[in-house]
Amino acid sequence: MKITRLGLKNFRNCENISLNLDSQKVLIIGKNAQGKTNILESIYCLSDLKSPRTSVMSDLIKFGADKFEINSEVFKNDTEIELNINYSAEKKRELKVNGVKTSPRNFKNIVKTVLFSTKDLLLLRGAPQDRRDWLDRAISQIYPAYDERLSKYDKFRIQKNNLLKNDIIDETLLEIYNEQLAITGANIIFLRKKFLNEMEKIAADKHKIISDTEKFTLSYTCPYDDVETISKFLKDEMLRRKSEEIGRKQCCVGPHRDDIEFKIDGLDAVKFASQGQQRTLVLALKLGELDIIREKTGVTPILLLDDVLAELDEVRQNFLLKSITSDIQTIITSVDTILFEEEFLKGVKIYTVNSGCIIE
Repeated sequence: MKITRLGLKNFRNCENISLNLDSQKVLIIGKNAQGKTNILESIYCLSDLKSPRTSVMSDLIKFGADKFEINSEVFKNDTEIELNINYSAEKKRELKVNGVKTSPRNFKNIVKTVLFSTKDLLLLRGAPQDRRDWLDRAISQIYPAYDERLSKYDKFRIQKNNLLKNDIIDETLLEIYNEQLAITGANIIFLRKKFLNEMEKIAADKHKIISDTEKFTLSYTCPYDDVETISKFLKDEMLRRKSEEIGRKQCCVGPHRDDIEFKIDGLDAVKFASQGQQRTLVLALKLGELDIIREKTGVTPILLLDDVLAELDEVRQNFLLKSITSDIQTIITSVDTILFEEEFLKGVKIYTVNSGCIIE
């Protein structure tokens, strides 16, 4: 798939811009804080209806404006599709596909993206929530119903937390919430583990190309693989830690507390891997994410590289750029073109960004 046109109105510092992106490789050049990352952020919003940089969507509205608009055209499966997002300061959102209002689920199922930014290089050293967010976002692009499962789980979790804050606990109601959390949580964990099992195989191969002899492995908090066993495990854990949950007045068991462990040659990559080793691992994960989405959906995602090349050494830069096959539309931000070989720049559409204004 490919995004061919992008129009932004009052999105961050982009007051009114229009870009022709009808090229397999697009390079957006600009100094820091000029708006080049904002362009990638808007494309990410088309696929996720969220920002990778803030959870407050009103932050995306240009100062002094009352709403932002993202208008785009994409080419997918030999079909041209027009997408439109309008978001107002009153938190009102309108989504349209080919001029017709649609649901968030239908809208999100159209554009697939893989974002690789400098923030992702801290994936291993970040909080468990960062790794869960990465995992959940990747899975939701393959299984559209996954978001609904997460929302359903969060609803039960919040209800249980509110119950645990009471001075007197309704034991019957607590048992009902635990049952629902075990069922919905088991389905989430099952899909997470299924995705990670496939990711480990693909990412390990990519990791080995760069690292040569090092062996990469990963594991997930829950040791079980089938839904029924996972559900029983969660129920047993909630019963075992019942006093702890009542004391802390919050749900302490479930996929919202899980984590992923990455290892290189059997050692915890967070504690023992060098910065270079960690970056190799994250690079392998991102390229693996792209491959899995393409394999499972039949759609090649748009690859968004946000200032990441400057943070990689020459070996990793070359591996990343050579991994970008001709069928992958790649949109890259950088401070200049010095990091790119002449061969790579052939046929590249180049834009310069300055204070939210675009020059081709």
